[in-house]
Amino acid sequence: MAEKPCDLLISNAYIYVDTHWEVPDGWIAISDGRVHSIGTATDEIPDATTRIDAQGKLVTPGLINVHHHMYQNLTRSYAPVVNAGLFDWLTTLYPLWAQIDDEAVYLSTWVAMAELLLGGCTLSSDHMYLHPRDGLIDAQIRASRDLGFRFYANRGSMTRSTADGGLPPVQVVQEPDVILADSERLIDKYHDPSPGAMSRVALAPCSPFSVTAQLMSDTAALAESRDVRLHTHLAEDQDELAYCREVYGMSPVDYFDSVGWMQSRSWVAHFIYPSDDEQARMGAAGVGVAHCPSSNMLIGGGTADVQRLRALGAPVGLGCDGSASTDHGSMWLEARAALTLGRYRGGSTAMTARDVLNIATRGSAACLGWDDETGHLNPGACADLVIWTGSAMALAGAVTDPVEAWLRCGPMAADTTIVAGRILVRDRQIQNFAASDIVSAHTAEARRIQRVAV
Repeated sequence: MAEKPCDLLISNAYIYVDTHWEVPDGWIAISDGRVHSIGTATDEIPDATTRIDAQGKLVTPGLINVHHHMYQNLTRSYAPVVNAGLFDWLTTLYPLWAQIDDEAVYLSTWVAMAELLLGGCTLSSDHMYLHPRDGLIDAQIRASRDLGFRFYANRGSMTRSTADGGLPPVQVVQEPDVILADSERLIDKYHDPSPGAMSRVALAPCSPFSVTAQLMSDTAALAESRDVRLHTHLAEDQDELAYCREVYGMSPVDYFDSVGWMQSRSWVAHFIYPSDDEQARMGAAGVGVAHCPSSNMLIGGGTADVQRLRALGAPVGLGCDGSASTDHGSMWLEARAALTLGRYRGGSTAMTARDVLNIATRGSAACLGWDDETGHLNPGACADLVIWTGSAMALAGAVTDPVEAWLRCGPMAADTTIVAGRILVRDRQIQNFAASDIVSAHTAEARRIQRVAV
């Protein structure tokens, strides 16, 4: 009996399969949501139900976003804080964010995921640490399922309000027992550890200045008992360093270690201000780092020493951070920012486009503990991939290295984005009829939250 046709075949493309495996003029076949096979023009090409001719285009694994705050796209470019530092930015926006409900979170998550898909992202975490009402992560999962997006929900939390010496207002913090109970509920309901899962859950207290040491320790213990991952912000700002020294009598990294988080199931966002010794300790422990170049530059707070962290053994992934600080959700823009910032920091040989692509795929997948089947296109991997396109003018003359041209030229966009073998973006358009209505409803919610009259 003849083998059944593959579901999808992409041909005539330059395929970046994985680190040290690239296929010029290649094809990739997909079946049952997995990469079936890869070959060159001289190999026998399998039959397929659907075919895409990607002549002259670059195909890569889908980019993976390991740090985001999706609800924040409801306050993009909020005028009173566009030039504020981190702490002032947070304290101004917290009262606005306290108004979010499940509808606002559904809309903002849907918009964020659609934007990520258009920017070549096929898997994203989201650090949802603000819970003025119940059921907000449930709304996020609903949005991810409606779009068909692969999603790693981060059950964030805050317990230390202004009344306790923290930054958040009282209305957005929760009691520790409520947080831990809801964390268990979400793990039971949505965390799928099986291969090819579409939703997983991590536990993510917000930061050293917004939760207690006891909650950090209890969350680490819960993560250990339920075998889930841990995420938080760490060493992001000079004010955080001063806060930790004043409140805990130690640096943020020493505090992180003291509450049981110095372990390979953890990954942290930003990590801009560690000492050399602290970088080495994090690398030795296998703690991952989410590099968020655009957010760091816009807030003017420095940047992680990405290449040193990688050399020390720390998994480093790419994150776009919250839209209220970054003001976009394009992982291509983040990748290009990582390239230019890396070279600005370390010189012309410090960072290449392949370094960045590795960070945004393999590195990000390692941060999430999911590099066995995401972040690459080896046969058997999840069929999460992107066909990239740019204008003829922008790419004119780029005829020797399509991977370098991907970041050096541009702008580039996802012509086709595929998640679990399903085409979610085609011809640079979201393949979902709800998009226009969702954006209209999102705009109305943004105006309500920002108190802007129609």
